[in-house]
Amino acid sequence: MSESDTLQLSKALIARASVTPDDQGCQPLLAERLEKLGFQIEHMRFDDTDNLWARLGTQAPLFTFAGHTDVVPTGPETDWATPPFEPTIKNGVLYGRGAADMKGSIAAMVTATERFLKNHPSPNGSISFLITSDEEGPAKNGTVKVVETLLNRNEKIDWCLVGEPSSTSKVGDIIKNGRRGSLGGTLTVYGQQGHVAYPHLSVNPIHVLSPALAEICQHSWDSGNEFFPPTTFQVSNINSGTGATNVIPGEATVEFNFRFSTQVTDTQLRQAVEDILNKHNLKFDLKWNLSGLPFITEHGELIDAAKKAISSACGYETELSTAGGTSDGRFIAPTGSQVVEIGPVNESIHKIDENVNIEQLDQLSDIYENILKNLLA
Repeated sequence: MSESDTLQLSKALIARASVTPDDQGCQPLLAERLEKLGFQIEHMRFDDTDNLWARLGTQAPLFTFAGHTDVVPTGPETDWATPPFEPTIKNGVLYGRGAADMKGSIAAMVTATERFLKNHPSPNGSISFLITSDEEGPAKNGTVKVVETLLNRNEKIDWCLVGEPSSTSKVGDIIKNGRRGSLGGTLTVYGQQGHVAYPHLSVNPIHVLSPALAEICQHSWDSGNEFFPPTTFQVSNINSGTGATNVIPGEATVEFNFRFSTQVTDTQLRQAVEDILNKHNLKFDLKWNLSGLPFITEHGELIDAAKKAISSACGYETELSTAGGTSDGRFIAPTGSQVVEIGPVNESIHKIDENVNIEQLDQLSDIYENILKNLLA
């Protein structure tokens, strides 16, 4: 049986071991395909990160496909049933690192655009691709830098589709129309090191920290809203001690993270935590890391076009959701762009034997083509 264009391009991308931030030639491959369609190609490299900006047309509105060519490390390759960078098909499923997150999506974007332009050579607007190689890493030199460049030259994205694996059980069953914000903290509480037999001569930082940490864990930050669940607080690491059982430690370090809704600001979260720590008279240092603000795309042209596209391509209705982690949409939405995420089923992402259903991969390309038709035809 012949392989679809989407499958062939997916395999070509998976075969490139583009562990973040190394693109390994994925973007030149995409640029070659897009240049043949008339796209103007710009390679933007910032520090160790390759970025591709490709645009067809100069008029508004501008529709952008956004994605990343980098993948997470494979882990022990011996744990994989087949080599992670040798795309393998078994029982209608394509296996390989990046199959679902998100080389399959990028391939579907390209082939959807090729078909759309064949039938609609003069779209009512412009189409662009924003592809980075550092989404899975620090995300400091990728999409955020490209967006800054575009803003500086007054180039505005009106509609953006991010190809993150948003689906739950079948392709297109979920549209991510927003994401929670992510605020991390590293808290160091200081005590006084000493011998466990003489606690009156020491201050145990674990003991003095515990009541304050319990209060923070039990605190209610907000009630969420129509689009977001309530803000959550989670401790990810606690470290203290010298390794000896007879030494009271001199300090304790806690790493934590907030995933927060639009009902609260990162400033309010910071202040509330620091107020609780000060109330317990702790001696501490606290370093914050805001990796993304919450964003939401409410009902409008893009969501309407996406819903209609999924219904036409798949024969079922979709749902809106803001669940999950962060994505590069957090860098694009603040510019005023409508942003949605539509991609493959996310069950296998970042796992051993990552995979995508081939039939659903072709459906995804159809969804993308339908969105282009609904907005630009």
